[in-house]
Amino acid sequence: QVQLVESGGGLVQAGGSLRLSCAASGRTFSNHAMGWFRQAPGKEREFLAGISWGSGSTYYADSVKGRFTISRDNAKNTVYLQMNSLKPEDTAVYYCAARSGLPYGRSWYAQGLYDYWGQGTQVTVSS
Repeated sequence: QVQLVESGGGLVQAGGSLRLSCAASGRTFSNHAMGWFRQAPGKEREFLAGISWGSGSTYYADSVKGRFTISRDNAKNTVYLQMNSLKPEDTAVYYCAARSGLPYGRSWYAQGLYDYWGQGTQVTVSS
C-alpha cells in the first residue's frame, strides 16, 4: 500500500521559514517524480515544485522560484520543501504527490497524472 505522509506544517510569521517533509512508502519510487502542491481557501490547487526521484532534477513554478527549494533524501525515501521568506498569501494546505516517469516543462502541472497523493499539511503565515 503506497503512502505519502506530509509533515512540518504549522503557524509561522511573515518572513519566516518552514521545511515540509513527505515520507514515501509502499513501493520503489526510483522511476517516479515527486511534486509539491498547495490549495488555499477558495482557490484551486496549484503546482509549486517537482523533483525527479532518480536524477534529482528539479522544476519550479514561477510563483515560488527563489523562495522555495525542493530536495530529496533517497535513503530516507523522503522529499522536502524548504520554504523561505513566507508571506501571508502562502497560507494553504500543502500536498505532496508522486507520478511515474519524468515530467517535462508544463507537464509537471498536470495533477491528473499524479498517481499518489498525501493527506496534506496546513501552513499558516501570519502578518
